[in-house]
Amino acid sequence: MAANEDQEMELEALRSIYEGDECFKELSPVSFQYRIGENGDPKAFLIEISWPETYPQTAPNISMNAFFNNTISLAIKQSILNKLMEEVEVNLGTAMTYTLFEYAKDNKELFMENQPVHIVTSVGNHISIGTHEIVPSSKKRDKKEQLSKTQKRKLADKTDYKGELPRGWNWVDVIKLSKTGSKDDE
Repeated sequence: MAANEDQEMELEALRSIYEGDECFKELSPVSFQYRIGENGDPKAFLIEISWPETYPQTAPNISMNAFFNNTISLAIKQSILNKLMEEVEVNLGTAMTYTLFEYAKDNKELFMENQPVHIVTSVGNHISIGTHEIVPSSKKRDKKEQLSKTQKRKLADKTDYKGELPRGWNWVDVIKLSKTGSKDDE
């Protein structure tokens, strides 16, 4: 088979396998991204694979230069790319995009074991950056919304003695609607 036929078959397979998967993104018919890990996971990363004209007989282009990967150290990125390229050499000549994404998913912990985990937390106006060993601070107090006297009075006028809005407060006036009906009624 020609390289283009192999690419078309693999493209069709990838679309059916990853249909509905929010981690997979098709950038073009020959370029794909896959997020390994959950969105909030500090050890998540994004792999971008693009196919050259002669793929799968030649290796695909693998990149980790996405903005999503800015928190990952250069050494970790290079290590992941090297391990993926080893997997490419094993699978050269066959459709391997799915294999590479699954290999990365299966070895995520191994790839990211040396990556320091930083968590950004905000308490009030203070922002601190730390690691997972941080013990959460004491209980936060939830402030109630402060209303002015006028706001309280308006709220009391709208509601009944229980603090609930009266029945039908958001109903539409049927009489007004019938007067403003369509032009065909005239």
